[in-house]
Amino acid sequence: MLLLCFAAVLLAAVLLSSLAHRTILSTAVLFLIAGFALGPGALGVLDLTADSPIVATLAELALFAVLFTDGMRVGWADLRTAWKLPGRALGWGLPLTLLITALLAHYIAGLAWPQALLVGAILAPTDPVFAAALVGNDKVPARLRHLLNVESGVNDGLALPFVILFLAVAAGSDDLHLPELGTELALGVAIGVAVPWLALWLERRRFFSASTQYEPLNAIAIGLLVLALGYATHANLFLAAFAAGITVATFGPRQREAFEHFGELISELLKLAALLVFGALISVQFLSEISWTGWAFAVLALIAARPIALWLSFLRSGLSLREQAAAMWFGPKGFASVVYGLLVLEAAIPGADDVFHLVALTIVLSILAHSSTDILVARIFERAGGGWRGALKAMTGPAESDPAPVTAERP
Repeated sequence: MLLLCFAAVLLAAVLLSSLAHRTILSTAVLFLIAGFALGPGALGVLDLTADSPIVATLAELALFAVLFTDGMRVGWADLRTAWKLPGRALGWGLPLTLLITALLAHYIAGLAWPQALLVGAILAPTDPVFAAALVGNDKVPARLRHLLNVESGVNDGLALPFVILFLAVAAGSDDLHLPELGTELALGVAIGVAVPWLALWLERRRFFSASTQYEPLNAIAIGLLVLALGYATHANLFLAAFAAGITVATFGPRQREAFEHFGELISELLKLAALLVFGALISVQFLSEISWTGWAFAVLALIAARPIALWLSFLRSGLSLREQAAAMWFGPKGFASVVYGLLVLEAAIPGADDVFHLVALTIVLSILAHSSTDILVARIFERAGGGWRGALKAMTGPAESDPAPVTAERP
């Protein structure tokens, strides 16, 4: 039934994708609403709960694919040549966002400090998926697009150790198992670097060579091997995925180019399937269980936490006000936050249900807000020469007169 529903919604999304390019319609929102309507809280077509095995598995696979493809976009050469702005966002923006979100969770939502810090760590990562019209538009300044891409690709992995640490603190454990945590993280990075490097080294030997037809499958094979070894050795899957993507981009530019389009399609399918399942977990009853303070927290987490953090991080950075405003707003919460929220439920810590409700609500509001405004902000950059009048016209003018954005299919 899940496959049937996904196939039907995917077909609808494909048929509406051209319209999504020209309007605020987003297929990400379409899958979220479809999951909501088909879930047990509405029509009951999909019988899914947060502890259903398919939920955690699909979310893990989607995040693994996202991190693997993100890593390929930001090879070491890319990081070395343009690290200044992403470094500010990651070195200052990420921890500040975590702390401000934790303060909101404690003083607004009323969570205890361990749970509040955990919520801050879960919601600190960002996802460019819901800002695709901005990130993929060539008329948007390249440094802004690079900033958002690199930041969102790296911050998932950087936030993970904090999620695991605060999860242990919230569980009330005297032993945080830091050596085991360090081993998992180090093993993930080691697998992510060693497997692609060895595979690419073998392909350059005189006895091995991938045919043109099979060349896109090279990166698929590498990704699957990294995933399997990660499961077998209990390494951190997500750091392994990101490290593998960076390694392929660094040592195999030809393989990176061959895999790029194919990999994006696979990643997109997994992400949309995860969105459908996530939407099925949300119901009217689920939302009604959240108090007004929880709703206030979710709104402030989007309009205050990241904007304040990045405003402080980009002081005297050289970014224009328009670029700063776009970077401050586009911190959408995505698959990393979904997976980390599910980890909280699996851990069954005190207050796990409250934590998941706040995380899920913030993600839903983020998807609705960010995926519906990215194309409007992209138009502002396209018509930047018109000043504030041009910006106003860009947001209110008819979409049909806009130039076609240079992007892949908008999620």
